[in-house]
Amino acid sequence: MILSCQNISKAFNEKSILKNISFHIEDYDKAAIVGINGAGKTTLLRIIVGELPADEGIVTFSKDKTFGYLSQHQSVDSSNTIYDELLSVKKDLILLEMQLRQTELQMKSSSGEQLEKLMESYSLLTHRFELGGGYAYRSELIGVLKGLGFQENDFDKSVSTLSGGQKTRVALGKLLLLKPDLILLDEPTNHLDMSSITWLETYLLNYKGAVIIVSHDRYFLDRISNKVIEIDQTKSTVFSGNYSDYAVKKEQLRTAALKAYMNQQQEIRHQEEVIQKLRSFNREKSIKRAESREKMLDKIEVLEKPTEAPSDMNIRLEPKCISGNDVLYAESLSKSFGELNLFEGIGFDIKRGEHVAIIGDNGTGKTTILKIINGLIPADSGTLKTGSNVHIGYYDQEHNVLHKEKTLFEEISDDYPTLNNTEIRSTLAAFLFTGDDVFKRICDLSGGERGRVSLAKLMLSESNFLILDEPTNHLDITSKEILEDALNNYTGTVLYVSHDRYFINRTASRILELSNGTLINYLGNYDYYLEKKAQLTSAYVTSDADSSSSYNVSVSKQDWREQKEQQAKQRKKENELKRLEDKIEMLECRNAEIDELMAQPDICTNVTKLQELSSDKERIAAQIEQLMNRWEELESEE
Repeated sequence: MILSCQNISKAFNEKSILKNISFHIEDYDKAAIVGINGAGKTTLLRIIVGELPADEGIVTFSKDKTFGYLSQHQSVDSSNTIYDELLSVKKDLILLEMQLRQTELQMKSSSGEQLEKLMESYSLLTHRFELGGGYAYRSELIGVLKGLGFQENDFDKSVSTLSGGQKTRVALGKLLLLKPDLILLDEPTNHLDMSSITWLETYLLNYKGAVIIVSHDRYFLDRISNKVIEIDQTKSTVFSGNYSDYAVKKEQLRTAALKAYMNQQQEIRHQEEVIQKLRSFNREKSIKRAESREKMLDKIEVLEKPTEAPSDMNIRLEPKCISGNDVLYAESLSKSFGELNLFEGIGFDIKRGEHVAIIGDNGTGKTTILKIINGLIPADSGTLKTGSNVHIGYYDQEHNVLHKEKTLFEEISDDYPTLNNTEIRSTLAAFLFTGDDVFKRICDLSGGERGRVSLAKLMLSESNFLILDEPTNHLDITSKEILEDALNNYTGTVLYVSHDRYFINRTASRILELSNGTLINYLGNYDYYLEKKAQLTSAYVTSDADSSSSYNVSVSKQDWREQKEQQAKQRKKENELKRLEDKIEMLECRNAEIDELMAQPDICTNVTKLQELSSDKERIAAQIEQLMNRWEELESEE
């Protein structure tokens, strides 16, 4: 075990945030902390790392274990370059390297006993240098920088000139290079594009230490986590498995708890009716029986009603009218900003009812395409046509469609003057704005709150073509799932940009990948895209190696077949091992049962029965021996 949290509690202004939170982290755990916005996830991380005191409870780290923490907002301010800032993590290795070079120089001009001492010292220094990864730390550093989305021409940029998101990536890079025993990450994917997130997933999956992650990226959590710690209504529950496993188990537990609650409530009502009936007889015996039942009813520990399934935010997306079959047509679109050429000559079309996701790395021009379609910026060249009866509803990730000086009530009433006071309040209440919330100004809202206002306006627009730019940004997991359900039930057409792979996987029927200034079309969701992209990459690499050689292609296919056969063989081996282990366990249980039987007074004096049981034990021992031999054979197979 590397970390133990026992009965952690925390309150702010007498409002309880965390209550008796308990869990532990083993040496190689990859644990996710999940919960709605405001549940206390970041507060818990800050308590663990000592930035915030707990009101009650104990945080215990195992002896000599180290940890590193990446908060959501970094205050990295350094005059170093990006490269030198990460290199500062390896200062111990750099000092060792300098000592090695100095020792080498001294050895050149030494002899005899002095040379022997220097050689011994050099051997020890070399060993320490090698153990610390001294021969690979610079290539490792470059690998981390590139993995996190920095190009080589970025390496010499001063950290002080970077954006907040870039500084967070620098801080993450330093943390990964430090390699503590436990890494704690608070929303690490917020400032990463898809390629960088995929790289980080692979890095963390292969990381030798433990990891605790707070993230709204469900696809990321699915790939990384083997344990989920849920914080719900100040309390914690630990689930084994990844996020999808947790979601299934959580729903099963909620359903079971709700069923138990409903059954108990039904029984309570039944007993109350019986008691009332007995009292109505107004006879001494019936009154005593009623009193007896009342006492039993008072002793019942009444179950709390479980929280309802996520349904706080109420989004209903429905077009007012049906568009033509051809919704959007784009041909030969190009756009540059100065010397930066985003894309050139791209084209695509979108049909009614399609849900199309545009994906790609940061800075490739995804949002620019949406802005061109909406007429916010012009294309340098190309043709763009919308079909008949197409009405566009636009969700802007920066929420520029909102008027910062207006209140929420004014924002809705000014754009939809036909709505009365009650209708406006009802709409805002559906997006969790109640009471005096409706008189808050847009500029005073958080990112998540502005997102909810934009979604409310989108719902009221009744458009038949929704164009969404990063619609899940700042939404918690519950709100994302509600939005996903709303889009899946929407009968109109959707075009959106998102880096949320779980969201894309659930809502997209087609994917357009913007890469190297061109669009590549994939007719499926994100899982389909990954599968086809891997096939295309494999085919490209094979053909690029020797496009004229059919021999190389056949070798590649042969390798693929061999790989598949090897995987099938491995699966068969694992299945047989599992069957053997189950059989051995069953036989050992039976053996233990026989031992208990033989110790019983009525059997231990029965010679015939004892002989039967002894024969059974011998037969079981032989079977176990045979199964164990087979198990060892399988385990030793390559």
